[in-house]
Amino acid sequence: MKILGIDPGIANTGFGIVHSNTTRNQLMQYGNIVTDSKTASELRLKQIYDKVINLINEFEVEEVVLEDVFFSKQVKTAFILGEAKGIIKLAAANSAIPVTTYTPLQVKTSVTGYGKAPKAQVQKMVQMLLKLKELPKPDHAADALALTICHARSYKLNKIREKFN
Repeated sequence: MKILGIDPGIANTGFGIVHSNTTRNQLMQYGNIVTDSKTASELRLKQIYDKVINLINEFEVEEVVLEDVFFSKQVKTAFILGEAKGIIKLAAANSAIPVTTYTPLQVKTSVTGYGKAPKAQVQKMVQMLLKLKELPKPDHAADALALTICHARSYKLNKIREKFN
């Protein structure tokens, strides 16, 4: 299964693509979609949409995974983030690909075993689990890769549960 993990944002959208099978996760690509703050928001969203569509097509992605973030303080930031998430979900829907969301707590627990792990610890575990030579950077891309690992593990656990039900 090829999983596209996305840490959404309007300025920086981290992405990571991992091919997962029953025994291992193999890194395919990761990076950051950067948009210019001087560009109109609708054009920035289109840039994100177009890049996500390109990634889906180029890597034949089968699953899209997003970080499900809750904000209580900065309402404006939450709205902008919601727009970016909506665009990514639309790209997946237009490609007939399912979308799954995980909270940061779920991702950190899955990757490090501790739901309040600092970003540095998550990055180090992503590096170890994907056998990378260096820490994945930038942070948004590392978070996206952590999402793919979380999803791969959850998917495998659900398949095991199905066998026993």
